[in-house]
Amino acid sequence: MIRKRVAAGDPEAIYILGTKYEYGEYGLEKDVTRAVELYERAAELGVKDAHYYLGVLYDEGTEVEKDMAKAFRHYEAAAMCGDVSARYNLGIMEFEAGNYDLSLQHWMISAKLGHDHSLIGIKKLFMAGLATKADYAAALRGHQSAIEEMSSPDRTEAKALGLDKINQI
Repeated sequence: MIRKRVAAGDPEAIYILGTKYEYGEYGLEKDVTRAVELYERAAELGVKDAHYYLGVLYDEGTEVEKDMAKAFRHYEAAAMCGDVSARYNLGIMEFEAGNYDLSLQHWMISAKLGHDHSLIGIKKLFMAGLATKADYAAALRGHQSAIEEMSSPDRTEAKALGLDKINQI
């Protein structure tokens, strides 16, 4: 079914097929080169997850040649489409480059969207004197608001059943 959707040009199906090649799933032999080709095609068609996965591959450099410029470009594209983890990773890259103001900006955005690690990053910036008390307070308020907006009885029930652990696999 996925191949049929890929042949029809479905961007999400192209991305999904890429994940199957990256991890060698559904009887496919692991082929990261093919996965990258599919991710790039899906990214050109606007799939934010494809941009994120390309960013991770180029950032880590384990399966492909490490290329921080490509990683940054793909994280940026994913973040512009609303990918919170990509926004967080941009904050890390800026922090490591010594651009603490840009790092703070990225983490403020992702913290206000409920990203826990971004909030921790802002706290570390605050403790190091690189962010203000007002920045940290705004991030806390935004983070709490996002968490409250995402809460629901169904999510609480799933968490109680341990489904959050299954989703992390």
